[in-house]
Amino acid sequence: MAKITHLSELDLNQTYSYADYLTWQFSETVELIKGKIMLMSPAPNVHHQRISADLNGMLYNFFKHKKCQFFAAPFDVRLYNRQKSILTNQDIHTVLQPDLCVICNPDLLDKQGCNGAPDWIIEILSKGNSKREMQIKYALYEESGVGEYWIVYPEHHAIHQFVLDEKGHYQLKHMFADDDIAIPALFPDLAIDLAEVFEKSGEE
Repeated sequence: MAKITHLSELDLNQTYSYADYLTWQFSETVELIKGKIMLMSPAPNVHHQRISADLNGMLYNFFKHKKCQFFAAPFDVRLYNRQKSILTNQDIHTVLQPDLCVICNPDLLDKQGCNGAPDWIIEILSKGNSKREMQIKYALYEESGVGEYWIVYPEHHAIHQFVLDEKGHYQLKHMFADDDIAIPALFPDLAIDLAEVFEKSGEE
């Protein structure tokens, strides 16, 4: 399959698969949502990056010697309905790059990233991507069976924690803010001090 080196070579109205995605070698960062190309927001601002770095360090240290593995963007996560078994590249039409994710099933990992739903995903909102995280990605993560999903609001020093219920629907389990200690439902031994996470996010 021919390599694509410029975004202009693609038809943004066409439906693509992960097999197509692997041929793209242009500078723009994109995600694939149900076969449609979604341009990612411009480079995250300083607040976003500080929060990401702090969470990155905390999660890396916690999971360093554990079975579950932690990954940070850029990292391809291929998603599909949880009722389907692992699919081939040609049959996958959603590829996302969560800010942070944790994967406990090693069978989902390959050299290209994660083929299936991570156990825990954290997305840190930026002004340009709030609708995508709140609506599109929320629905995709729920449909694919991501067990726990956190949305981080840098400007409000807050985190919304969603956990799948027995019927496979997200329930808002907790709203953490300011100097709360945020604890993942899936990993109750991990205590995240939000005073430390949000410490410098309002300085500029």
